Amino acid sequence: MDKLKLIAMDTSKHVFTLHGVGERGQVLLRRELRRGQVEALFGKLPAVEVVLEACGGSHHWGRVLTALGHRVRLIPPQYVKPFVKRSKNDRIDAEAIAEAAQRPSMRFVPVKSAAAQAAAMILSVRELLVKQQTQLVNALRGHAAEFGVIAAKGTPHVAALLERVAADPAVPAAAQAMFTELGAAIAAVSGRIAEQDRKLARLHKANPVSQQLAAVPGIGPISALTLALTVDARQFRSGRHFAAWLGLTPKQNSTAGKHRLGKISRQ
Repeated sequence: MDKLKLIAMDTSKHVFTLHGVGERGQVLLRRELRRGQVEALFGKLPAVEVVLEACGGSHHWGRVLTALGHRVRLIPPQYVKPFVKRSKNDRIDAEAIAEAAQRPSMRFVPVKSAAAQAAAMILSVRELLVKQQTQLVNALRGHAAEFGVIAAKGTPHVAALLERVAADPAVPAAAQAMFTELGAAIAAVSGRIAEQDRKLARLHKANPVSQQLAAVPGIGPISALTLALTVDARQFRSGRHFAAWLGLTPKQNSTAGKHRLGKISRQ
């Protein structure tokens, strides 16, 4: 009986699709599983390489499958896309993951530990709170403009805007009540952001890597801590390799021996 060389798994919320290939590239396994069946199946299989697309949930499955004795590798989704055949469904996606994983020059993403994901979660929560704050401030300025009260952009101008609105007799009482609600919501979110900033400051002081990065001109404490918590420097061969991954290199559109370098990409 042929031996499984690799299993590609296309994940979703409830249904997972498996695509297994043998040593000669022949398809040996095609199967769909419910979420609760994944651990039971892989617990019965001998150790095999399992490949998934990198995403937030894939790191959890990477830890689970590694604990079961399998070797797990994660591929960035943009590197899988070129291998997707015409149309799109879960089986085609799983096959594309398997094809991409077998390329000799393919790059992989290291599986994050639960502690690493937990440490980086504060950054995501703060980013969400900042977006909510921006949304509330924009709503406040927009509604104030409807009554002819104009203010500059930015949270430092919120207090002055609220005072001007409250002192304007042309603003109806119903609108005044809503402006008060928006002001209270902005103050609450701003307070939560300030609390997250204090936590980030403590984490920055306790992280030696973040301290070293902050010594580089142009890198502040939050950027330094973000790099320290979310980037595993061991996956890069050199500083140039890291710069290319970060997008600090010109975007190329070269062909026929003619080199055309564009702007710094945001890839």
